[in-house]
Amino acid sequence: MIFHTNSAEETIELGKKIGDKLQKGDVIAMEGTLAAGKTTITKGIAAALGVKDVITSPTFCLISEYSGKMPLYHMDVYRLDGAEDFVNLGTDDMIYGDGVSIIEWSEKVISELPKKTIKLVITPQKNGSREIILDNWPYGEI
Repeated sequence: MIFHTNSAEETIELGKKIGDKLQKGDVIAMEGTLAAGKTTITKGIAAALGVKDVITSPTFCLISEYSGKMPLYHMDVYRLDGAEDFVNLGTDDMIYGDGVSIIEWSEKVISELPKKTIKLVITPQKNGSREIILDNWPYGEI
């Protein structure tokens, strides 16, 4: 599925629609350049999951955990050297647990993610909009 958003607000709204359909154990592998909108769409997903906290990029802490209808694990693996570092963080408990995991810069650790992982790629366009591709989506139309 391919979507286009023209503002941060539209990107958050798309995130809410995605988040409304997510279930326990879902993993979203996000790709996109710096400032593409990965954390912005995560804000919408978190809102749909009932998270009341302010969502920020976990670049320096690597993993942020939020409570809502189910746990949300927001990971940023940009600073990791590779998949082995990811595994050593103990992420299996999150990825195979009772919450939703969102992994920014997932291309670095994709080999360690489940086959059913949902892939979300955000590409900023020259006109300021974003193209958002959702692949391996199991829940029908959004």
